[in-house]
Amino acid sequence: MTNLPAHPEQPHSWLPDWSEFWSDLRNGVPSALRRGNLIRLEDETQDGHYLLRAELPGIDPVKDVDITVRDGQLTIKAQRSEKNQSNGRSEFSYGSFMRSITLPAGADEDDIKASYDKGILTVDVALPEQTAATEKHIAVQPAG
Repeated sequence: MTNLPAHPEQPHSWLPDWSEFWSDLRNGVPSALRRGNLIRLEDETQDGHYLLRAELPGIDPVKDVDITVRDGQLTIKAQRSEKNQSNGRSEFSYGSFMRSITLPAGADEDDIKASYDKGILTVDVALPEQTAATEKHIAVQPAG
């Protein structure tokens, strides 16, 4: 059986601070991943939509999730509170979680929908129709 390291019960950013950075290089695993407070994502482009799925089990999506978009950056913030204290072991992550993603070029920031089902937050962003790229020739002028 593996003994898991104990960590303080204070929320941490998924980005390590500089003091942790050098330690992370020596240990080979970023501290944010060891703490588990990174929102795990998957994404794809499908039928003119950018679909982003975030793994967020055990939260109330109405009260505990905040999604914002600004200048092509989509940010998901979530909060998971510990329900009760016990004398047993817990490997669950509690506290604040945040993840920012750069949206694909041309994403329609006014046409974004989000839904939550069975611990998965899905964000659907409309993409503009792609038109066939036309080839453009550039004339080269001789020097002099």
